[in-house]
Amino acid sequence: MLVSVLFFAVMNALAKLLAADYPLVEVAFFRSAFALIPAAAMLALGGGPKALRTEHLFGHFWRAIIGLTSMILLFLSYHLMPLADAVALSFSAPLFLTILSVPLLGERVGPYRWGAVAVGFVGVLIIVQPGGAMFNTGALVGVGAAVSYAFAMIAIRQLGRTEATVTTVFYFTVFSTLLSALALPFAWVTPSLHGFGLMALMGLVGGGAQYFLTRAYVLAPAVVVSPFNYSGILWATLFGWLLWDDRPGVPVLVGAAIVIASGLMILYRETRRRAEAVQPIVQPVAQAGLTRPDARTG
Repeated sequence: MLVSVLFFAVMNALAKLLAADYPLVEVAFFRSAFALIPAAAMLALGGGPKALRTEHLFGHFWRAIIGLTSMILLFLSYHLMPLADAVALSFSAPLFLTILSVPLLGERVGPYRWGAVAVGFVGVLIIVQPGGAMFNTGALVGVGAAVSYAFAMIAIRQLGRTEATVTTVFYFTVFSTLLSALALPFAWVTPSLHGFGLMALMGLVGGGAQYFLTRAYVLAPAVVVSPFNYSGILWATLFGWLLWDDRPGVPVLVGAAIVIASGLMILYRETRRRAEAVQPIVQPVAQAGLTRPDARTG
């Protein structure tokens, strides 16, 4: 997970660099196109052509539309804001995911999680500073990116009921490449050799980040690996300082800490809720003397 977060941070920094000279749809296209290489490797390791079988092709297409929208908004927020500020705002996505899970997934949200959402939005307000210098187009785009990312996570959860992770990742990469390619005739700047190299690196690093993210969730429960995602604020602060001499202000750091704390609380409560849902099934098995999954076979 730490390798994944580092790779995503490098991708974000490259996207911010490239957005200064190239249209965002072009940056998104090369990010997706070169990510096909790691995605194909994931496919080969995850079952080969059999993993391409799906009965929800439109679901993958819809997930790609939402994910591509989130990607472009995220890249735009990097262009309009200091990198650390934009990343701090992106951490609000779990708050919107919690809210959207009620009408779209039919999930129940208890008072603790609603309280965490409320506290998290206080952190968001501290970051964007309504009425202050931060509350501008960049802040609005950053919040929009977090909302669209939450919708993408909803789509992934729905697909995850029947689809393998490698299948979802591969179709997202293919469809986002094709969708962004449609806009290239209307927004194209021929990249220099240096720019093309940065775009290729961005795509490869982004695809690699997705691979390590997937492996992290295979190797350990979400409650173990998810908190490490917040280490991204450290890399964003470092890259922002080294490349653009940006230093996050006290409001951004305080707001980010509050948003991160609320996200961890939501993660903890959701993990407990799932454990409680499984417990009624586990208890009868334990009472029957099957203390291990392989107890019947010795």
